[in-house]
Amino acid sequence: MNSKKQVLISQLIQGGWLKTNRVIETFKQIPRENFVLDSHKNYAYADEPLHILGGQTISAPSMVAVMTELLKPKATDIVLEVGAGSGYQAAILSRLVKKIYTIELDHNLAEFAERNLKKTGIKNVEIIIGDGSKGYAKHAPYDKIIMTCATQSFPEPLIEQLKINGIILGPLGAEWHQILTLGIKKKSGLQKKEYMACVFVPLRH
Repeated sequence: MNSKKQVLISQLIQGGWLKTNRVIETFKQIPRENFVLDSHKNYAYADEPLHILGGQTISAPSMVAVMTELLKPKATDIVLEVGAGSGYQAAILSRLVKKIYTIELDHNLAEFAERNLKKTGIKNVEIIIGDGSKGYAKHAPYDKIIMTCATQSFPEPLIEQLKINGIILGPLGAEWHQILTLGIKKKSGLQKKEYMACVFVPLRH
């Protein structure tokens, strides 16, 4: 493990972002430099978001850590991700769950993510080109749904495609200010809990 990565992971543990051994080990295994632009490789282990293609970003490692921990991934989980981006969040989850379907609207970004995942030897992530707000009914219901783009509220099709007691997680709010929100689907509806302020790119249709 290179020294920059070691320092970052130590900081994420000390800061309370990384908590569980499974997630910590996964952060050690997945090379973030495979998921950033060549011009940003020197910053791959800085705890900050980086620009990728089409005005999109790869989230800061601390945000990926928080979201991964909150999702409580299990080895049997089938996960839907809305917004493939560079493929990094899916890559982290790939070592922790059974299968991930990730939807990306931007063709260039989908190809970028696919190349990055292939380069990293990841085979249990399938990229779907489409409108993430509609989910992906073909393999529903999902154990977990993670949104890496912001919206005012969780889109109804995503809630419908979630199992009872399943978790949906994403940034809810206005364009430049959201709250990371977790929902648990119950028969009576969605039980929501707010966690922290964040800024994600908006969900595109």
